[in-house]
Amino acid sequence: MEGLSSPIPGASARSTRQPLAVLFACGLNAVRSPMAAGLFSQMFGRSIYVGSAGVRKGDLDPFAVAVMAEIDVDISRHKPVTFEELDEWEGLNFDLIVSLSPEAHHRALELTRTNAVDVEYWATPDPTGLEGNRTQQLNAYRELRDQLLTRIRERFAGPSVGNE
Repeated sequence: MEGLSSPIPGASARSTRQPLAVLFACGLNAVRSPMAAGLFSQMFGRSIYVGSAGVRKGDLDPFAVAVMAEIDVDISRHKPVTFEELDEWEGLNFDLIVSLSPEAHHRALELTRTNAVDVEYWATPDPTGLEGNRTQQLNAYRELRDQLLTRIRERFAGPSVGNE
């Protein structure tokens, strides 16, 4: 399917349509996908439904919680879930799945066999493996947060207006 996993915003005709429900997915649903969902929720409120899931279930990362709190986004109550748990509890009724890791991307593409869903892959770094002191580790999470915020703005908010 053309444009199915296009990493470039607006690269296919399908990706220009604003989705009604977006799922952010990564390997553990503990860092990248909850951060992206939190940023998305802050930006769009309830105008577009957002969820997050992982291929496997991890534990919510305290560094992710800390860097999101720095910009007044509270993800501390996020409970990591797998694709299967999400499907069981509320269904996978999403127009778009944004996969943030290769593993999640493969799982999302599998879902296109049985669900009418668009999939986009956004290559994002995994800050959990970085060695260094606390400041260096937090800086890696901040870089991820800022990268996700930029991608969400570019993909969903369109051209910015004013002096941002």
